[in-house]
Amino acid sequence: MSRPTSTLAALAALAALALTAGCSSAPGLDEASVAGDASRKVGTAPASPFWVDPDSAAARQIERWRREGRAGDAEVLRRIADRPAAMWPTGETDPAPAVRAAAAAARGTGQTLVLAAYNIPHRDCGQHSAGGAVDADAYRAWIGSLADALGDARALVVLEPDAVAHVVDGCTPAEYHAERESLLAEAVARLKRQPGTRVYLDAGNPSWIQDPAKLVEPLRRAGVDAADGFALNVSNFQPDDVTTAYGLRLSQELGGKHFVVDSSRNGNGPLDGVWCNPPGRALGTPPTTETGEPVLDAYLWVKRPGESDGTCEGGPAAGRWWPEYALALARNSAS
Repeated sequence: MSRPTSTLAALAALAALALTAGCSSAPGLDEASVAGDASRKVGTAPASPFWVDPDSAAARQIERWRREGRAGDAEVLRRIADRPAAMWPTGETDPAPAVRAAAAAARGTGQTLVLAAYNIPHRDCGQHSAGGAVDADAYRAWIGSLADALGDARALVVLEPDAVAHVVDGCTPAEYHAERESLLAEAVARLKRQPGTRVYLDAGNPSWIQDPAKLVEPLRRAGVDAADGFALNVSNFQPDDVTTAYGLRLSQELGGKHFVVDSSRNGNGPLDGVWCNPPGRALGTPPTTETGEPVLDAYLWVKRPGESDGTCEGGPAAGRWWPEYALALARNSAS
């Protein structure tokens, strides 16, 4: 799993501004400022159900290319910058300042903040996005800080991409399974204490755990019954129809549980044999809650399009912004 970067510095700066103002009305001032900037810089569609980061890497790239005379490329990249993608709070520092600022901005626009919580101990089996919290207590503290920062804002959290699937496929050593499932269940419970927060526990993708029945008991031990549902296809390329069919099967196994799908880069489907920065891919279905399936709550852009999967196919480190790959995704997309 490649771990996306986020505009934490900018959001933290907004949080610091609110603290400096030192009065109860300061968050409202931040919200108006961010909302106005979103409209001015990237033309956020007001009807979008999800919040668009006005200072995303894509938005900054547009401004850079305009200054460099690449107006055509900048316009194409609006297909990414104008659409909402998940925020991935860093696990190395306290997530609260950036999450609090983003939540205030989303509250100010009446939209839902989408986040991916990705800091479970022994993350990604030591692969491209290795790391995570140093131990269980550190993870509990991190999740608690993130949840507190959300307050009463409307938020949708995709909880720990890969974590359950890596238990099922055996990549995560067996001695960590029970602790991981317990931590995930605790995280679901903690996040659900926030009145406006929905939680979807990650369940991999159809090409990974091909028999969804194998996920049922691990998901239940990890708290899916208390969550709003499960998430599929995070950072992957499986087409909407394949992923939806798989999700409907898993939903049935879980008694009708709802789910969401990451459609950020699946416009051309997968490339056989290449999961890391495959060339020729395209943006998928723009984020929406209009899915045509009662138990499919939303198509989301959980993976931030244009951020690298890792040092493969000429890409930078996992999560780093890669403008030419982003441009290719946008050029190859239908809209």
